Amino acid sequence: MENLQQSINSPFNFHSTAKQIMKNIDLTCKYAIVTGGYSGIGLVTSLALAHAGAQVTVPARHPETARELFANEPNITVATLDLMDPHSIDQFADNYLASGHPLHILINSAGIMFPPLRRDSRGYESQFSTNHLGHFQLTLRLYPALQKAHGARVIAVSSRAQRMGGIQWDDINWEHTPYDSHLAYAQSKVANGLFAVALDQYGKRDNIRAFAVHPGLIPTSGLGRASGQYHPFMSRFINQLGLLHVRNTIEAAKVGFRTADYDYYKTLQQGAATQLWAATSPLLNDMGGLFLEDSNVATAVSANSDSRFGVRPWTIDPHDAKRLWTISEQLTNTKLPQN
Repeated sequence: MENLQQSINSPFNFHSTAKQIMKNIDLTCKYAIVTGGYSGIGLVTSLALAHAGAQVTVPARHPETARELFANEPNITVATLDLMDPHSIDQFADNYLASGHPLHILINSAGIMFPPLRRDSRGYESQFSTNHLGHFQLTLRLYPALQKAHGARVIAVSSRAQRMGGIQWDDINWEHTPYDSHLAYAQSKVANGLFAVALDQYGKRDNIRAFAVHPGLIPTSGLGRASGQYHPFMSRFINQLGLLHVRNTIEAAKVGFRTADYDYYKTLQQGAATQLWAATSPLLNDMGGLFLEDSNVATAVSANSDSRFGVRPWTIDPHDAKRLWTISEQLTNTKLPQN
């Protein structure tokens, strides 16, 4: 039966936390990779999976920092990976495949947001390169390990920014259009949604299912650090004290959100909940290619909807998903392995 982009009877909601999601989950003998897994919601995700029994690999551009952070976590292994460097991606994937381990959960959580115009060594715009193309190449290179799991899930972490507009098909890498860091970020997050749609179509024959996730507005996540939007220490301090209203007011003013948005912020624990639910919930068995938010399936809304919630049509369009897949293959020189 075709999966519908509409809410299901999930016991969780906007306020659910990672701890609540993982309460009865046993991941003993399972293997997971979490990109961006040593800061923000990625850190919460890595620890939650490891404490549920999974063997978790955390790729990091700064592995020494991550190793220090996980020094007392025997279920977490750190490896080197730079998502803007195709050679680094291949090296990481080769090393993982050489281990012989299956891969039951791949959470593509790393990302950058609103940097000034930067390009990787191939000339690709940095947000599209990091947030989409790097994860596209990584996932395809790890595909044999996903097959070996005989039941795997791939989670692409998207954003509410997907509501801002679709793919700029005629100038994806901003070579001719005046650069807008916000629209470039939105494009990369739409790409995450389309990637999940296409990957699920290709992967379900191998029992590999894919989901895209909007984790929520989380000013303490570290994602906005590239744009200098806030001081990470102060955000962590405020979050740990539980001063949500104070934190939300300060952060909303800095990033330009309206007062009405204040109540839509989440803590790190709440922000990690939906991607953990996507990775582990039995309610999602035999489902895939869906966009999720608030630990539920997001409702499809119209292109002109003014709702803060819901997924826009350009983020889940199957024809656009195939089109982007083909372009991504060309830009990364990467294809799914032939059976």
